Amino acid sequence: MNEVVGLQKPYFVLVHGVCHGAWCWYKIRCLMETSGYKVTCLDLKSAGIDQSNPNTILTFDEYNAPLIDFLSNLPHDEKVILVGHSAGGLSLTDAIHRFPKKIHLAIYVAANMLKHGFSSDQDFKDGDPDVSEYGEIADLEYGMGLDEPPTSVIIKEEFQKRILYQMSPKEDSILASMLLRAGPVRAFKGARFEGGKDADIVPRVYIKTLHDHILRPVQQEAMIKRWQPCQVFELESDHSPFFSAPSLLFNVIVNAAATITCN
Repeated sequence: MNEVVGLQKPYFVLVHGVCHGAWCWYKIRCLMETSGYKVTCLDLKSAGIDQSNPNTILTFDEYNAPLIDFLSNLPHDEKVILVGHSAGGLSLTDAIHRFPKKIHLAIYVAANMLKHGFSSDQDFKDGDPDVSEYGEIADLEYGMGLDEPPTSVIIKEEFQKRILYQMSPKEDSILASMLLRAGPVRAFKGARFEGGKDADIVPRVYIKTLHDHILRPVQQEAMIKRWQPCQVFELESDHSPFFSAPSLLFNVIVNAAATITCN
């Protein structure tokens, strides 16, 4: 294994998934800062404390602008390790296509890992959550009119614990129910990446969540096979290991950051 070059203490940038915000990483941020790591948790457009209306965020470029702006303004001699959860994987992939030389490592946590985003039917099969067995679990808004596709989505509160946090402490699922915001689903559906020529120089790691009701393990495995990462780790976790297995997730992230097995 090769040591990560040039990082005394890695700089982590944590990217949330749909409906969540920077707040969902609070346990991981605490563990990282206590251990002396530098960490930034971003709110993407219409998430967390960002006050944008999700029904007005119609493109993925708009939604992911905070991460792209952050990387654009990063000093030329500084690199980061990106960690993305769930739909945050789309944000990571967008970033590594645009800024491959500013990223040491991309870590996908139960995340969409689609090289070109949602560009084909197979991409939707592998990366789009299938929760149809649970019935009508989401509230949809149609900001462009009822004859247009929905513009935002949020899982109904009565389904959140069962689907997102079934292995997580009750206090965390209650916190989430108070802080979750509708996500700009139209922007996600339109996430497509042409592909930067140097994108594959960024090492990638995938962390599978074995009891995931949102992004099924079979879907995670399909994405891993189609765009193989350097390393794959597994967690006995629901879709939200930052709540259900924070210490294990922290250890896996730090271990992945310390050792890279492909260039």
